[in-house]
Amino acid sequence: MRNDAFTLMEMMLALAVSAIALAGIGSVFYSAVHLRERTAAMLDEAGPLQHALQILRRDLQGAVPPGGSYSLAGDFKIQSASGEAGQQSLQLFSCTDAIGENAPWGDVQEIIYALRPATNAAQGAGMDLFRTVTRNLLATVVEPEDQWLLGKVQSLEVAGYDGADWRDSWDTSQANTNLPTAVRVRIQTAAETRAGGLSQQPFEMIVPLDAQSRTNQVQSASQ
Repeated sequence: MRNDAFTLMEMMLALAVSAIALAGIGSVFYSAVHLRERTAAMLDEAGPLQHALQILRRDLQGAVPPGGSYSLAGDFKIQSASGEAGQQSLQLFSCTDAIGENAPWGDVQEIIYALRPATNAAQGAGMDLFRTVTRNLLATVVEPEDQWLLGKVQSLEVAGYDGADWRDSWDTSQANTNLPTAVRVRIQTAAETRAGGLSQQPFEMIVPLDAQSRTNQVQSASQ
């Protein structure tokens, strides 16, 4: 009888093929795990940003002009903080709040969006985006509430659309007696530079404003 068996060369060839297959499987598994970690990190980073943009959009959609049907509504302002580019603040009055047992005052509130130095020293680069709210507009002593929205913000740019151009400043207490027809908000995060030297693109949001006063409209007299 003839006994067939694997030769040493066949065994080495089989081991080499198995090693190549295992290396390929390990590479695919490592890539999948790395992709999962990157996706989770991106979702963790985008979560607070999307939440901040959602709150900002809601406040802008409920913006009310000064001198309108809401007697407590004040001025709408877009200003540069300390004259530095990319550090603007937004002040508006919005009717987005609701009356409750712990908040018996009206639903109109004064809201200010502005950047502040980071409160967390371990955060690294960037500043914090705060939403300051004053609800009791009839109080003699104003007690605003600070709400932290987003960290690691490099710049906050706000512009108002007057129907023809975007303007980086707006003040209804001066020449502009009405709200802009739309507001553009750009938030540049202080994220690390991507591979290839590409920097993180700013997040942009445009919100149309429906509420308009009639203080700057010319009324024709009937003959």
